[in-house]
Amino acid sequence: MMSIVAIVGRPNTGKSTLFNRLIRRREAITDARSGVTRDRHYGKSDWNGREFSVIDTGGYAIGSDDVFEEEIDKQVELAIDEADVILFLVDAADGITREDEDVANLLRKIKKTVLLVVNKVDNPTREQAAYEFYNLGLGDYYSISSISGSGTGDLLDAVVEALPEHVEVEEEDLPRFAVVGRPNAGKSSFINALIGQERYIVTDIAGTTRDSMDTKYSRFGFEFNLVDTAGIRRKKKVKEDLEFYSVMRSVRAIEHCDVCLVVMDATRGFDGQVQNIFWLAERNRKGIVILVNKWDLVEKDTNSARDYEAEIRREMEPFTDVPIVFISVLNKQRIFKAIETAVEVYKNRSKKIKTSKLNEIMLPIIEHTPPPSLKGKFVKIKFITQLPTSQPQFAFFCNLPQYVRDPYKRFLENKLRENFDFNGVPVSVYMRKK
Repeated sequence: MMSIVAIVGRPNTGKSTLFNRLIRRREAITDARSGVTRDRHYGKSDWNGREFSVIDTGGYAIGSDDVFEEEIDKQVELAIDEADVILFLVDAADGITREDEDVANLLRKIKKTVLLVVNKVDNPTREQAAYEFYNLGLGDYYSISSISGSGTGDLLDAVVEALPEHVEVEEEDLPRFAVVGRPNAGKSSFINALIGQERYIVTDIAGTTRDSMDTKYSRFGFEFNLVDTAGIRRKKKVKEDLEFYSVMRSVRAIEHCDVCLVVMDATRGFDGQVQNIFWLAERNRKGIVILVNKWDLVEKDTNSARDYEAEIRREMEPFTDVPIVFISVLNKQRIFKAIETAVEVYKNRSKKIKTSKLNEIMLPIIEHTPPPSLKGKFVKIKFITQLPTSQPQFAFFCNLPQYVRDPYKRFLENKLRENFDFNGVPVSVYMRKK
């Protein structure tokens, strides 16, 4: 099992900047305002041949009026529980603050390696000023500048030395299921309900989750990563740089996942923003499951679910072969059905059809309904094969591929769906010269 290093401290000491430096990617959001990192955030780092995970936490602050602070504090405590080594980051420019003393009091009680890290030491004056941090009672400290990287080599030497011994285990390349949707649709609550612990901060304020994160999850004999993303808003509502980074991360989460679970609010409907998310997933050729959350809040009669589903399918035409699951995260209704459906969609997306089977089934259909002639030219399709790609793509070899129009390609796609079950998965049809 990989060792874990947690970066903790009061807000705005540079934790996310240090995190980015350790994992060598611009992963955590960094911003001049305090309290930007609200959730724990994971990444991987390695030093001297030793690989470990890094947790970037929200700033620990006791007694703040910020509605998020109580939740952030719980997240930091969870991170400390998970970590093997804790990096306590303080700010040389500010000196010791009351919040630093609060964190130090918490860390002195735990029986784990705590490395005191004095950040923003970028001139001799601050090097001298850093001596006062001995007063925190945590022993020697490491002077660094997370922006320039000075001092981080010595810090990493100490981190690797403090890590527990471990047996190397080859990590699996797990499928990724991204939970996406507009803000406040219930994405983080959905994951919390699934895993049975408050891994993600949940409040009743839209846009709480600003970073996208992974949770390893196993269900129905199938192991995968659940990715919780920041809520995606319309561009005109993205007024802050901070929000912009969040939106981009959500888009990247869609681009790098296998299946998108599009969570929508039943009280708002399949509106324009949800449709944008849906079509973004479709354009990226991802598996898709629509989760209609807060179904318990909708006034219903006998045909409510049927009519609601029919309306969604009208809005998503022509790609209507998508599973729709009505859930209530609050009441934990059908949340496991949602995951079971997502696993089925993943398997559909990974499905490989034998060339002999494809031709056996599809050629008679094509012979019975051939492509319409165009300009007196007749198209003859002779052979079909599935392309070796991560999603279903099929090449139809014929004499005149340029004369096959989109309506006939959709006909072929529909016949593939009828015969081979690609529910929830975009299917690509290409015409190739024989």
